[in-house]
Amino acid sequence: MNPILECRGLTKRYSRTSAANALDHLNLTLERGQIVGLLGPNGSGKTTLIKLINNLLVPTSGTVLIDGKQPGVKTKMCISYLPERNCLNPSMRVKDMVSYYGDFYDNFNRQRAGQMLDDLQIDERSRLKTLSKGTTEKVQLILVMSRDADLYVLDEPIGGVDPAARDYILQTILTNYNENATILLSTHLIQDIENILDRVLFMRAGRLVLNSSVDEIRMEKKKSVDMMFREVFKC
Repeated sequence: MNPILECRGLTKRYSRTSAANALDHLNLTLERGQIVGLLGPNGSGKTTLIKLINNLLVPTSGTVLIDGKQPGVKTKMCISYLPERNCLNPSMRVKDMVSYYGDFYDNFNRQRAGQMLDDLQIDERSRLKTLSKGTTEKVQLILVMSRDADLYVLDEPIGGVDPAARDYILQTILTNYNENATILLSTHLIQDIENILDRVLFMRAGRLVLNSSVDEIRMEKKKSVDMMFREVFKC
């Protein structure tokens, strides 16, 4: 079975005149069945990597493979992507978005979506434009996690929600994905998510500076992920 994600010499330069690559000869392999934190300061290349995985950008050089395939129509069906910014149509009702996802994605589980909406007391009849920013982000996460995907790519999934809802959202992430799938989760809120992580990737200036299991950091380095992050990035 192919790794769910492979990057080989993956490089992205946005401009010929730019001083540095957004991604610089990145080599990375992610196996299935783990939750991976993609961590680093602003400008480290996290968003560029996420966009390359989702075929929103084309590499300058190198390759990125999803289940052994280059990003394209076939890989879009096995990736469930949560962008950092809301991409839902504000004029639509929540129930219409559920129907839209159900019609578009064969692997969308309508019953799961309905249960999560009920748990968060979100009225399916509401139009998205009437919801708060945090509630809209919850709806978007529910739609993403209701797919039976092989790779979930979540860009700041808890950044816009109140602290009281974060535990539920993290529990939603934990309980609503296939155990053979992988979650790649980018966030700045390390303390909030490190307890659910199996592995962390630290990025700086388009390069991978640490690829380690959380157990290795705790057992060998005697540090939390947050402490390790602060040490590596001197923050």
